[in-house]
Amino acid sequence: MNPEITLDPTAQLPDGFTLRPGTLDDYKLVFELVNASAMHLFGAMDVLDPELIRNDWQDPKFDMQKSTRMAFAPDGTLVGALEVWDTGNPPVHPWIWFCVHPDYAKSGVAAALLEWAEARVAQAVERVPDGIRFAPRTGFPAQNTRFKALVESRGFKYDRSFYRMETTFDGPPVVLPLVEGIIIRPYNPETELEAVVRTMIESFRDHYGFVERPFEDELTSFRHHFLGDPIYDPNLWFVAMDGDEMVGISICRAEDYENAENGFVNELGVRREWRKRGIANALLKTSFAAFYRRGKKGAALGVDADSLTGALKIYERAGMHAARQYDNYEKELRAGKEISTQTI
Repeated sequence: MNPEITLDPTAQLPDGFTLRPGTLDDYKLVFELVNASAMHLFGAMDVLDPELIRNDWQDPKFDMQKSTRMAFAPDGTLVGALEVWDTGNPPVHPWIWFCVHPDYAKSGVAAALLEWAEARVAQAVERVPDGIRFAPRTGFPAQNTRFKALVESRGFKYDRSFYRMETTFDGPPVVLPLVEGIIIRPYNPETELEAVVRTMIESFRDHYGFVERPFEDELTSFRHHFLGDPIYDPNLWFVAMDGDEMVGISICRAEDYENAENGFVNELGVRREWRKRGIANALLKTSFAAFYRRGKKGAALGVDADSLTGALKIYERAGMHAARQYDNYEKELRAGKEISTQTI
């Protein structure tokens, strides 16, 4: 038994393997690990810039000592990594992310990491009010059949799938005119940050799994992950306005996380009262047009395969297709009232 696994004494690594908390200095090792796994599973890198991993770990609410573990082979090679994200308020669906090098897929490392993660994530229930359902979640590429078998063996149930959507431009994207009174324009970083965050919250309140949290928590997280992006560029953020009221947003980055020839749409949302007016399509095509002007060959984004707001159909009508599928699983550890969005 590995003495470094303190949360659950039954979790075991193979003889000679070690487990320890991650440190910021590990980010390049995890970058190499993640991409080795991605190349094995689907023949493409998962992330081009290791600084994105480092930025994630510097989230002000994330404690690497308590919430990460790195697994090493006897020769010192990093062969597995784990993150537990229970930074929600309340953390009703903590997220477990883990990755194992394909050369060690049969070693038992994944099982040991997941066992540690389950013990760690169970601690978050103390911060969830009585009577509220508590169910940690995890996810991985659909091709990872070993992870699928592992999580199902430990009682996780399939929840839903998400797609990576892609498109290749065959000419300048055309932005159709909007109904009178609605305009799309560039975001003003000097005055509109809080309005963008509030619009994002209002838009995503109708997305599956959304959990309301204090605005200041949302703003702090948004500042860190979006303004802290190594290639943050406010010129690629667009807002839809109805007079003086912000009704939709498109938050983009100049480089797709895994393909430098594409741009990437991080967040796109329209408030409920303004849907079905072509605003989402116009925001999307405005973003595509901005990528095209910068010489990008295409664009990518992520979407819930069963989006409650019909986002998948909007993207498909805009010429995008599902290039990859990710499957999410959850494990109910305490029954109760589900406070995350399930339907609209």
